[in-house]
Amino acid sequence: MKFLLELQSEEIPARMQAAAAEQLKTRFVEAMKAAGLAHGTVTADATPRRLWLLADDVAAASAGSAEEVKGPAATAPAQAIEGFLKKTGLTREQLEERETPKGVVLFAVIRREGRTAAEILAEAIPQIVTGFAWPKSMRWGAASASTASPRWVRPLTGILALLDHDVVPCSVFGLTSGRETRGHRIHAPGVLSITSAETWADQLRAAHVLVASAERQQIIATRAEALAADAGLTLIPDAGLVAENAGLTEWPVPLLGRFDPDFLSVPREVIVLTMRTNQKYFALADSAGALAPAFICVANLEANDGGAAIINGNQRVLSARLSDARFFWEQDLAAVKANGLEGFLPKLSDIVFHERLGTLAEKVERVAALARWLCESGALPADPALAERAARLAKADLVSATVGEFPEVQGLIGRYLALAVGIDPAIADAIRDHYKPAGQGDDVPTQPVSVAVALADKLDTLFGFFSADMPPTGSKDPFALRRQALGVLSILSASETRLPLRAVMRQYIVLQKLSGFEAGWMSQLMDFFADRLKVQQREAGVRHDLIDAVFALGGEDDFVRLLARVKALQAFVETEDGTNLLAGYKRTANILKAAEKDPPSAEPATGIGDGAEAALSDALDAALPQAQAAVADERFTDAMAALAALRGPVDGFFDAVMVNDPDPAVRARRLALLARFRDAVHGVADFSHIEG
Repeated sequence: MKFLLELQSEEIPARMQAAAAEQLKTRFVEAMKAAGLAHGTVTADATPRRLWLLADDVAAASAGSAEEVKGPAATAPAQAIEGFLKKTGLTREQLEERETPKGVVLFAVIRREGRTAAEILAEAIPQIVTGFAWPKSMRWGAASASTASPRWVRPLTGILALLDHDVVPCSVFGLTSGRETRGHRIHAPGVLSITSAETWADQLRAAHVLVASAERQQIIATRAEALAADAGLTLIPDAGLVAENAGLTEWPVPLLGRFDPDFLSVPREVIVLTMRTNQKYFALADSAGALAPAFICVANLEANDGGAAIINGNQRVLSARLSDARFFWEQDLAAVKANGLEGFLPKLSDIVFHERLGTLAEKVERVAALARWLCESGALPADPALAERAARLAKADLVSATVGEFPEVQGLIGRYLALAVGIDPAIADAIRDHYKPAGQGDDVPTQPVSVAVALADKLDTLFGFFSADMPPTGSKDPFALRRQALGVLSILSASETRLPLRAVMRQYIVLQKLSGFEAGWMSQLMDFFADRLKVQQREAGVRHDLIDAVFALGGEDDFVRLLARVKALQAFVETEDGTNLLAGYKRTANILKAAEKDPPSAEPATGIGDGAEAALSDALDAALPQAQAAVADERFTDAMAALAALRGPVDGFFDAVMVNDPDPAVRARRLALLARFRDAVHGVADFSHIEG
C-alpha cells in the first residue's frame, strides 16, 4: 500500500522547506519503527503551500508480538500467584510451568495482535504534526490569544491523509484529515479531491502544481539558460537562487527582463546583490563576461500575455532599486574624490569594535602596526609602507553609504573607491581581500600586501579576544574566532608563509603595551590553533594524532614547517618499518614508565654490553646525529629514514635481551639505552600520541 500525507498551510518560507521535509521523513520513519509497521521507500518534499510525504509498500498491519514474563515459583503462596495473574491479565491455566535450576517456575507468555496500518497511521499523524520543530512558528485564529494554542510555521489550513484510496481519519489542531487539497492559487484555486495516493501528484500537476522541488529547480535552471542563450547572453550560475525560486513557486515560469544600461556604472557586485537579495533575480553576462543590463525573474503562473505585464512590473521595481544603489554609489564616489578614502576614517572612531577592545579606529591602528611589522620582520615579502597604508584603509568603506545599504559588499566597495582615486592597485586589492577566506571553499589572498593585511587583521582579532580572556567556549563562538583561526591557517598554507606565531604574539604584546598575559593566553591560543589545524587537515587526510605528536614536542609554532613534518611522519608510520618501530617505541615507553616506579638501585654498568645490546647502541650512535641534522635542515623525510634504520636493532634487542636483568647495574644500563632510543624518536615527534 502507498501512504500519502500532505500538510497544507499558507506560504512556507523557502529557506525552511528542505529541512522541514527531512524532519517530516525522519519523524515518520521513527514513528513507524516504534509501532512495528514495515514500509518501503519514503519521500518527503515541499512546495510553498504544502509539506508532503509519500511512503511506498506500507504493510497492511504491524506484526504481532509475544512478551515472556517470569513469575513466582509454582509452589509459591496463592497470594503471590494471584498478584502475578492480576499483573499479566491471564488465568492460572494460561501460565506455563518450566523446570529451572531453582525449581518449577511459572511463566506468562503475553501475545499481542498486530494493529492495522490505518490505526497506526491515525495515531502517528497527530504526534508527528504537534511535535514538529520550526526555526520560527506562529499562532493564529481565535485560539492565538493563548500561548498553549497550536503553533506552525504559518497557519495550517488542511490535512490530506490517504492510505491507497482510503482516508486515514485523524484530527490535529482542530483540523480533520480528508482527501481534499487545493491546486494552484490562480490557475486552480478550488478544492481538489484526490482519488488515491497514487494519483495525487498527477492530479496536482493537472492543477498547475509541481510537487517535487527537484523538478521545479530543473525547469527554472533549464528555461533560464535557454532564455539567456536566445538573447545572446549567459546565465551567471547561482544554485542557491535556483533552489530559493523553486521554494517560492509551484508552477515556475522564468521570464527575461532588461534594465537601463546606465545603471552599469554602479559596481557589478552591488547590482547583482540588489537583484539577488531583494528581487530573487538571476544576473546575466554578455559574450565578454561583463554584466549585461538584463535579468531573469521567475513567475508563479502562465500569464495570458506571455508574461509581458509581469516583466514590465519587475523592470519598474528593479529600476527603483538600482536608482537607490546608484545614488549611494555616486555619493561615496564624490566623497572620496573630494577627501580621499582617508576621509572616511574619522567616522570609525564612532564605531565600537568591542567594549573591551576599543573602537574600530583603534583596531585599524593595531592592524596597521602589526601588518608593517610582519613585513619589516622578513616574514612577508611585502613593502611595509604599502601594507601599513592598506591596513589603515581596509575598514574605511564600512562607513560608506553603499556598504551601509549593502553590508555584503564591504571590502569590494573599498577597492572600487580606492581605484577610482588612483590608489595603488596592490592596496586596493588588499582592501578587498583582507576579509578572505570568509568560509570553507572561499578564495585565499595570495598577493604579498593582501596576505599581510589579511593576517594582521585576523591575528589582531584572535590576540585581542584571547588576551582579554574571551575565547570560544563549547559550541559558542560569538566573535567567529574559529573561522578567523582557520583563515590564518589557510593563508599560511596557501602562501607558504613561515610565520613563528609566538614571536608575533610577543611583538603584539610590545605594540599594545600589554602585561600579565604572556604565559596564559599565548599557550591557550596555540592549543586553539592546534585544534583548528586538525579540523582543517581532516579533509586532506592528515591524521589528527600525528599533529598532536608533533605539537607535543613543544616550541613548534611555524605551521608550514609543522605540516611538512606531520606529512613526512604520516608517510613513515604507514610503512612496515614505521609500524614496527612504533610498536617498539610503545614497548619501550611502557618499560620506562614502569621503571620510574621501581628505579634500579645501582648506577648503570660501564660499557655497552654485547650482541643485540651493542648493536642497538651502535645504531643509535649512527642514527641520532643523522636525524637531528635532518630535522635542523627541515629534511623531515630524511629524518624518518634515519629512524627507520633503528627498526631492526630495536626488534633484535627485544628478542635477545632481558631488560629487567637481576643485576641492578646491567638493568640500569639497558634502561638508559632504551631512554636513548626514546629520546631519538622524540627528536622527530612524540610517538606516545600516535594511535595504533
